[in-house]
Amino acid sequence: MHKIKIILIIIFISEIIMGQEYNFEWSLYYNYEYFKEKSLTNRFFKHSDIKKLINNIQFQKLFRIDTVGNSFEGREIFLITVGRGAKKILFWSQMHGDEPTATAALFDIFNFFSDSLHFTELKRYILEKTTLYFIPMLNPDGAENFSRRNAMQIDINRDANRLETPEGKILMNVFDRIKPDFGFNLHDQSHRYSVGNSFRQATISFLAPPIDEERNIDSVRLNAIKLISGLYEMLGEFIPGHVSRYSDEYEPRAFGDTFQKKGTSTILVESGGWKSDHEKQFIRKLNFILLLSAIKNISTEDYKSLNEKIYDSIPFNEERLYDLILRNLTVSNGEFEYKIDLAINYNEIYDNDKNNYYYIKATIENIGDLSTYYGIEDYDFNGYKIEPGKNYVNNKKTLKKDSKYFELMKKGFTNIFMPNFKGEISNLPFNIIKNKRLNFPISVGSNPTFILKRGERIEYLVINGFIQNLISKTFYNKGIVFEDSE
Repeated sequence: MHKIKIILIIIFISEIIMGQEYNFEWSLYYNYEYFKEKSLTNRFFKHSDIKKLINNIQFQKLFRIDTVGNSFEGREIFLITVGRGAKKILFWSQMHGDEPTATAALFDIFNFFSDSLHFTELKRYILEKTTLYFIPMLNPDGAENFSRRNAMQIDINRDANRLETPEGKILMNVFDRIKPDFGFNLHDQSHRYSVGNSFRQATISFLAPPIDEERNIDSVRLNAIKLISGLYEMLGEFIPGHVSRYSDEYEPRAFGDTFQKKGTSTILVESGGWKSDHEKQFIRKLNFILLLSAIKNISTEDYKSLNEKIYDSIPFNEERLYDLILRNLTVSNGEFEYKIDLAINYNEIYDNDKNNYYYIKATIENIGDLSTYYGIEDYDFNGYKIEPGKNYVNNKKTLKKDSKYFELMKKGFTNIFMPNFKGEISNLPFNIIKNKRLNFPISVGSNPTFILKRGERIEYLVINGFIQNLISKTFYNKGIVFEDSE
């Protein structure tokens, strides 16, 4: 209750200075928790979750709710409208079912406009100047299975020409009826994209999609470029060095390129990665801020005075990141020694209900001189030798935490051979092997399980890609599951 009072006081102070010089985006940043939709707490929410929220919204006179069609499997696709202004802005999210970050941010924005106590003058101005149209979760079937494609196994964002998918037809029908001035195509991208040739993750990436192969710039695309220029500079205050530009190759099958060519200034927003933000809640907050900032700039037409050359200075996405890089490891084959860097990526596996995830079968992606690449986690192991781990035989069905397992780790055991093991996830930092004893080779494509020795002393184990520190006795158990070998 005390925290709520503090938040309300902060927002009240923000209201007082509304008529004075203040920073709208920073005010949103500090007051975000007031508007955040608390029921959307992770990435795996479904159509049924947002339908409940939309049912609540429809009781407010401020919004108009329309069912504009159904997905291939029959789930409703909604169009939510607010405002009465001449400028029309269309937002669509989760065209790919496993890209939910912006969908959650849209419900934060609905809460922002639903609130009647704060930012009242600005909201009144925005809704007088603009009409906002939102299609949250365009691909509800994909969201149900947390998959990119729809239930027809078609990428909706490559269906702008043929319009074979019901979801693509719905988006095009809404677009043709509204004829928006601006469009926001909201996506997620890999957390492994970097900002140019750097170690920084591309947290937000923008694109003003091209209208042709030559990437020509007409007045419509120029408006998108100018607006992105302002958003780039604004986000630089919150995440300096972590904003990039998406590849600008022309894709005539994509809706963004198609809408730009049809006369709507279209902005692609890609939500990438931010260290330790696995549920992308901080990136969701950035979406909330940047979209409201864009709405404000369109309503005031401030974007028209922005310098389009800023857009050209935004670095492109590059694929320079791995989840983990271990550098300067020494390999010995008995006759000679050499040094390698080793890159590891983790792979998310989802439970049967697609409500949660864990890590399984991390993979060695690259070996050698990786000095031109960066790790989201990056460690120098100069002076350490890398060797395969050993197998320990346990004929029991379950595992218990006890001191015995630490002693096994100190002796270099990384795998426990348990043919009678029951369950799918181990609660200990070991690979559980059911079918046969084996050592994982240290090679590209294999599971990263090995030991790291300084001299003859084992100081670290890497098990399924996770570093186990025997010196500090720091172990990582989350997501370590048994390796059911064939």
